[in-house]
Amino acid sequence: MAKKYDFLFKLLLIGDSGVGKTCLIIRFAEDNFNSTYISTIGIDFKVKTVDVDGKKIKLQVWDTAGQERFKTITTAYYRGAMGIILVYDITDEKSFENIQNWMKSIKENASAGVNQMLLGNKCDIESRRKVSKEVGEKLAKDHGIRFFETSAKSSLNVEEAFLGLARDILQKNEKKAPVNRDLKLDTSEKKASKCSLI
Repeated sequence: MAKKYDFLFKLLLIGDSGVGKTCLIIRFAEDNFNSTYISTIGIDFKVKTVDVDGKKIKLQVWDTAGQERFKTITTAYYRGAMGIILVYDITDEKSFENIQNWMKSIKENASAGVNQMLLGNKCDIESRRKVSKEVGEKLAKDHGIRFFETSAKSSLNVEEAFLGLARDILQKNEKKAPVNRDLKLDTSEKKASKCSLI
């Protein structure tokens, strides 16, 4: 049976408990939102196949528990991840401060050079904002990674963020793909990314 996709990318969402990782994944994979999710226990994942620059990419998006007590389980999943999304809650300063610890965790546990992205979630609750967009942008810029502010509730930038990361991984793959791959990669067709930062 022929494969229904050209590539399989494993993505991982990390960040403090309660920042909205599960909501982001469900919004992306199922276009659904429910504000009453219980905390993720350990690890869970969703799959969605997307079209990026003419390639069918199956995204396996892993949702990790943010609580400290699950650290040992969740760090085991860093290793095979091709993209890691760091999530904080713009209404919770502590969740933003902890991004540095999550970045350290990536350094210690993930493959070198893994694609990363920073998301400031819950930007629909502007009245309770504690972390300015500029501060988020600066942190991402300092680390050379892409940044979005998202809202799982209103779906703002959710699709754009996931597709942006998938495109970054695809372009990296195409750069280092050996010529004899059974998947013929036509880099001449690579379109300029329409995904601009907000």
